[in-house]
Amino acid sequence: MEDEEATAVLKAVGRQIKAWREATGMRQSEFGAAIGYGEEMVSSVERGRRVPQPEFLDKADEVLDAGGKLSAMKKDVTEARYPKKVRDLAKLEDESVELGAYSNHYVHGLLQTEGYARSLYTMRRPSYTEDEIDRHVSARMARQSVFERIPRPTLTFVQEEVTLRRPIGGKMVLRQQLERLLEVGRLRHVEIQVMPTDRDDHAGMGGPIRLLKLQNGNTVAHEEGQTSNRLISDPREVQPLEMRYGIIRSQALTPRESLILIEKALGET
Repeated sequence: MEDEEATAVLKAVGRQIKAWREATGMRQSEFGAAIGYGEEMVSSVERGRRVPQPEFLDKADEVLDAGGKLSAMKKDVTEARYPKKVRDLAKLEDESVELGAYSNHYVHGLLQTEGYARSLYTMRRPSYTEDEIDRHVSARMARQSVFERIPRPTLTFVQEEVTLRRPIGGKMVLRQQLERLLEVGRLRHVEIQVMPTDRDDHAGMGGPIRLLKLQNGNTVAHEEGQTSNRLISDPREVQPLEMRYGIIRSQALTPRESLILIEKALGET
């Protein structure tokens, strides 16, 4: 795990599972066979080195007769499963009344399908392990609960036209992604705009922008680069980004025109 908080949670859960297992007199191999997992997996979970899936905890609770105490840990484990920077960002998104984002290389994370997200993480260099890929994909999908949150936040996105045509993961993955954009773009509290490639005046050449307006009225920006990830709260830094994002939206196609272009790109796949 990449942060102490998550590591502490997983080690605590592992100790609890080990204590309940030893109380029954079961060896790791016997316990693993009873819940449908290998001895190595059980050992790794008990040492806090692997993240137990919800089914693991439910089966462990049943086999060890823990009375729901192990199953109750699922929420904590799920949160610890996600990288710290993702947990922090998700908290901010949950506190936002407005969210705006401009993406230039790929479809924004909140709009991605699972297949598209998995393809992005799979092609990363240096490469992730399968467990790391699963963690990142699960975290990205969990953040999309912002679309169902009550009260509804206002969500706006500007996507470069090239992101509609770059076949990340192959044509079928791209097709499913475009269908997802059309589905989300028709929600009343969501606006998706496309920045055409042929624009000769473009305020977004400095890179991606992500803005979050919080319930207390403050606006923060989130910046993610190749090797850095930071939150910007200083109004003197946030204000020019807000202005730039406003200009980008004015230069892009309208939401209705954008949906038509997305439908056209879908037809071309």
